[in-house]
Amino acid sequence: EQYTRNMVTGASTAHAAIILIDATRVTVENGVAELLPQTKRHSAIVKLLALQHVIVAINKMDLVDYSEARFNEIRDAYVTLAKQLGLTDVRFVPVSALKGDNIVGASERMPWYAGEPLLDVLESLPVETQAHDALRFPVQWVARQDGSSADDFRGYMGRIESGEVKVGDAIAVLPSNRTATVAEIVAPVPGGTASVAHAFAGQTVTIRLAEDVDVSRGDMFVTAAEPVTPAKKLEADLCWFDEAPLSPQRKYLLKQTTSTVFAKIGGVKQVLDVHTLSHATDRQDLKMNDIGRVALTLQKPIVCDTYDAHPGTGAFVLIDEATHHTVAAGMIRAYSA
Repeated sequence: EQYTRNMVTGASTAHAAIILIDATRVTVENGVAELLPQTKRHSAIVKLLALQHVIVAINKMDLVDYSEARFNEIRDAYVTLAKQLGLTDVRFVPVSALKGDNIVGASERMPWYAGEPLLDVLESLPVETQAHDALRFPVQWVARQDGSSADDFRGYMGRIESGEVKVGDAIAVLPSNRTATVAEIVAPVPGGTASVAHAFAGQTVTIRLAEDVDVSRGDMFVTAAEPVTPAKKLEADLCWFDEAPLSPQRKYLLKQTTSTVFAKIGGVKQVLDVHTLSHATDRQDLKMNDIGRVALTLQKPIVCDTYDAHPGTGAFVLIDEATHHTVAAGMIRAYSA
């Protein structure tokens, strides 16, 4: 459970998740396995982060005599959990990390397993791309070549969170909603940087505009033909990291892409019970490792999307203004002006 923070931050940029289950720690009564709360919590986070592929690696099979029956009991329990959470693409591999069974090659000690080893399962997973989604380019830095008046170079640096951008594209700068034309794209190449005709999601680039537009860190470039309305009210799922529980009376900073704004938590709508997978609606706090849905009001609007639509612009972290601790990771489910 102490690894929940690491799991959330690591999985936020992943395409797939490996859920590791210790076969020796799962209790079985009358042929029915009871999964650990940690397994349920991490699986719930996988669902919250909208990861499309799940590999369940049932480990330490050497300590249960490579038992097919134990593997089946744990697999059946996880199939039930996956159905409750809505996880659809789930694959199971019995492994022994210590002995190397079914890691990179088939295990002779588990002839009853006819599937692929873990590495082959990983390599066979399809990788989705967001290159064809709507453009989302948060400006991280405004770059000038040097300070001389003779050089008017001004570039806007950042990472393309989704979509693609081409020289000549019409873009809108949010939240000002000023429009401009892409004049040049500079991207890293072997040995340095070079001008390129287009760039895609995941690339870190510098964009120059043909027009003189006021742009600063935290602004967002989007396709001019696909406008986005900045939002001040959010509904989001939070994974709470901090030892101090959530308090509506405390001041929090919300950091989303390159924007940082003050946020007020208006209330807790529901909290997930990882034991029963039900939602409690009578709580107004979140404690360490809790997963809950909250309403937030921001001091000023941000350009965002729902997490399901665009993970890069639908995710954020909350920072306690007093302690500067990162207290939660959030996934936006709905927003409004």
